[in-house]
Amino acid sequence: MQVLQAGPHKILQLELDAELVENLARQAGFEPKVHDQARVMVVELSAGERKSPLLLFDAADPGNLGWFSRCTFYVDGRTGLVLQTPISLGNLRGRNGRPVSNGLRLQIAKELPPTFRLPGRQPVTEQVVYAVLLNFLNALTKVGVGVCGGPVILPLAGRQDDLDARN
Repeated sequence: MQVLQAGPHKILQLELDAELVENLARQAGFEPKVHDQARVMVVELSAGERKSPLLLFDAADPGNLGWFSRCTFYVDGRTGLVLQTPISLGNLRGRNGRPVSNGLRLQIAKELPPTFRLPGRQPVTEQVVYAVLLNFLNALTKVGVGVCGGPVILPLAGRQDDLDARN
């Protein structure tokens, strides 16, 4: 990690290892494609062998109350930001334009303000980001992640409002 300063402005720059991120994703049961860029790391995740959808739930749906209360991560449905982390996510879309139920695209910010803190007011380091990433990936497959509001991020599990024409 480096602290960059330009006049009165400071930025924390994380030096994330793409190979380590790829190994963490595999450890959590995903098949990753990592694209390392200057300011962010983009990870396309696919859980191809998984029969059920990833546990990304709509927090506003009363039918998901049991899952929502167990969630350790929450996503802002308008921006895709995973709250209190440097991670944001987006739905992968299939050829028909609908979200793929066993895949997501993550973006990990490498540049953060020096005041950025993780839960528990923990300062940011690469090791802490790796731990948060692994916990988040495990939550997608085992515990559940809540989507709070907004039309940008679509839930993958739970009741779906747009049932197909056969129903």
